[in-house]
Amino acid sequence: MNPVVAQGSGASRARRVLILAQLDGFANSVKPLAIERFLRERGHDVHLVDTNCLARASSKAGSLGRKLPGSLRPARLTLYANDVASKVLTRRWLFGRRHLSYYVLLADHHLRRHILADRLELDDYDLVICETPYDAGVLTTSTSAETLYDCPNPWADEVFYESRLTDRQHRRFRSWERRFLEDMEHLSFSWESYGRYAREHYGISGRNFLQLNWGCTPSAERSRFADPPRVVYLGSLSSQFIDVPLLARLSRRYPYIDVYGGPPPDPALGLNYRGYASPDVLRQYQFGLITCTRDLLRREGFSAKHLHYLAHGLPVLVPEWRRHLDLLRGSVPYTEESFASVVDGLGDEDRWLRVSDEAYEQARLLDWNRTLQPLERLLDERPRARARR
Repeated sequence: MNPVVAQGSGASRARRVLILAQLDGFANSVKPLAIERFLRERGHDVHLVDTNCLARASSKAGSLGRKLPGSLRPARLTLYANDVASKVLTRRWLFGRRHLSYYVLLADHHLRRHILADRLELDDYDLVICETPYDAGVLTTSTSAETLYDCPNPWADEVFYESRLTDRQHRRFRSWERRFLEDMEHLSFSWESYGRYAREHYGISGRNFLQLNWGCTPSAERSRFADPPRVVYLGSLSSQFIDVPLLARLSRRYPYIDVYGGPPPDPALGLNYRGYASPDVLRQYQFGLITCTRDLLRREGFSAKHLHYLAHGLPVLVPEWRRHLDLLRGSVPYTEESFASVVDGLGDEDRWLRVSDEAYEQARLLDWNRTLQPLERLLDERPRARARR
């Protein structure tokens, strides 16, 4: 491969990078696409593999192929059967959700490891990045490539707080994940507070941390003040931790809340649901809204939509039980009872603009070109040849 010096980069030559991700059209798509763009702009040869429908004949929404197995090879057929079992046994059957998810999730993880290791020539790359716990097992296979697990958040605890594990299964799952995280060559989380959480509650050492915080691209056109202020919720509506019932109760307290995302919520909730929209819609609003449950993981956690809001200069309404808001200036804490008065308190244009300026300045500090710089340094420092692990 011929030497390449990327514009604006200290890279001495182009590296080959593989990114494994599940592109779902929501938050799971944002960071891998940002990493792909960041590295390509610096002259690297980047391959992004979407594993969202690894067991299916097609990843196209609404197509028959999404319902059919993608291969007759034993491992792919077994993954397909496991996927079907997950939908039948753990989605709506409460007993199955609580008692069987453990087995389905670990089977999925191990099968994907086998399939991806067989399918991908990992040694052809200088760096392999994985963005999802489902596929991260492939990083434990023997390869000469450097590897990075960019973990969304501690998996065992997320699954437990989604009511998908018994107490005993949770202990076993967390013990397994602790060893897995400790064995990674390089480890990051979607946000630095998750790394602190994993060190405190999992007991990992953090010796392999290469933290890549979530970032954003500040919008050239910011939100403007309007009276009455309008509030927007933009994102997935599918997980328990989002607390859609709380979103519904807030909508009853303050009538100017619009909701975008998917899947469509239960009409009985009474949300002003506006369907799917791109982040450009945020320019029409004065506040971004985050809702989340009160469990320990979400108290210490992070919401990807937070950065979307900041990027448009939106003050972000965040439950007061979420910690580490000092890392995200432009955040405005609320309780369910104080919500309407918190919004009214910023109903004056000058007060609103001060918080909006804080939000936009925070977005500039969290530009992807800043938050992903550790990747550039990692590739610059990588030896030209590595022994096969």
